[in-house]
Amino acid sequence: MRTATTAGPVNGGVAGANLGALRSHNTALVLGLLRDAGAEGISRLELAERTGLTPQAVSKITARLRAQGLAAEAGRRASTGGKPRTVLRLVPEAGHAVGVHLDRDELRVVLVDLDGAVVGERRGELDLGAGAEAVLGAVCGAVRGVVGELGADADAGVGTGTGAGAGAGAGIGTGGTGAGGGLAAVGSLLGVGVALPGPLDHVRGVLHRVTGFPEWDGFPLRDALAERLGVPVVVDKDTNAAALGLAVGGEEGAAGRSFAYLHLGTGLGAGLVIDGSVHRGARTGAGEFGHQVIQLDGPVCECGNRGCVEVLCLAAVARGEVAEAARVLGVAAGNLVGLLDIDVVLLGGRTVAGAPQTYVSGVGEVLGVRARREGTGGDAVPVRVAPRGERIVAEGAAQLLLAPLFGRGED
Repeated sequence: MRTATTAGPVNGGVAGANLGALRSHNTALVLGLLRDAGAEGISRLELAERTGLTPQAVSKITARLRAQGLAAEAGRRASTGGKPRTVLRLVPEAGHAVGVHLDRDELRVVLVDLDGAVVGERRGELDLGAGAEAVLGAVCGAVRGVVGELGADADAGVGTGTGAGAGAGAGIGTGGTGAGGGLAAVGSLLGVGVALPGPLDHVRGVLHRVTGFPEWDGFPLRDALAERLGVPVVVDKDTNAAALGLAVGGEEGAAGRSFAYLHLGTGLGAGLVIDGSVHRGARTGAGEFGHQVIQLDGPVCECGNRGCVEVLCLAAVARGEVAEAARVLGVAAGNLVGLLDIDVVLLGGRTVAGAPQTYVSGVGEVLGVRARREGTGGDAVPVRVAPRGERIVAEGAAQLLLAPLFGRGED
């Protein structure tokens, strides 16, 4: 459960505005505070004070949320004067989002509720080079399968919570959910977020030349999946999705701060969060961290350049030289820290998961040497392993749908 991280208005101190054109913005402010309050709830007066909205506006918003099943009473709380105040809470099971991590050789799909808690999961092997039809079929089958479990639970009257590991290891299913395999009949489903290696166009949901898989260049992944699934689809880079999940999830060292999430798995990339918001760049191309050149005469990378940090790092991993891979990663991280002056570096991905402390120590040592050289002494940027393990990208992909609903993590 998340906890409130600010004492004043949310979203960087930007208060709500009582204008019809900003109704969705104001609703997001209220929903965000309801989610932060957890099961204890929050009163309408507190909502008005925290958002800057009038009590009348808050009453209208909360009445609408209750009618939609998104909010419910959580009891009464004593006040300093007058009758006790009714407090409201978010209803987590009132909405769900699917997060898809489409990796080069693996597919992981999670179903999360409005609190971001995982209530269903599927994963299995995948070949990103198998062709669009095969990949789309696998993604749609897994999504339908995990959402179908939600529908089955609802029909059986046993609720939607199936446990954090539900469905894990169940493979990539092909189950459908209604006529044509569409998901629109599942009323609580907000949509599907898909995260995969870049580069890609986040705004249009179109892939570019994914490193090692040039055949995907120009493919309209978002529209292709939305047509097959019948629900909204959002597409982003794996590192951006993970960074978004960290930014909105309340994790220590990430929420509301500037940080870099470095993902080392089958490739290497970075998700950048500046002042609590994901930084994608003017052409949504920020974070192509793995293809910065750090050795001019180095080995040829699949991107066409020589001496990219990705090819050097993965080559060291392949040789079993994990400490060297960590040192290379540290050199590249040092360049990033020097450029952006960020608060913390978070490490993730299956390769890091194989030797987490070695990577933390190796990257941290390089950053420490840099800090001493630059005269900052003990103020080296801290390095930590990101939470959530190998589900971090899939959970972040679900936040591509959830975060805007709560007014979090976006510019």
